[in-house]
Amino acid sequence: MDFRWNEWNTQHIDEHGIEPLEAESVVRRAARPYPMTSREGTLLVRGPGRGGRLLQVVYVLDPDETVYVIHARPLDDDEKRHYRRRFR
Repeated sequence: MDFRWNEWNTQHIDEHGIEPLEAESVVRRAARPYPMTSREGTLLVRGPGRGGRLLQVVYVLDPDETVYVIHARPLDDDEKRHYRRRFR
């Protein structure tokens, strides 16, 4: 699985305290029911990042199947509870 990083998406996720390698690890380790597809055609995954911190990563697949991350952020408290109930 290849990822495409540029100044825009690297800077955007950095605003939420996320590094590219951490976002990549969440996407690579996605477990069912992820990735989920939105109406806009983006893909969403949730899972543990660095140190077990729970993250949400939103991305699109380029025509060559390269992953282009468009958003990443830590889960809020409600999202964490829901995730933990589902995966523990």
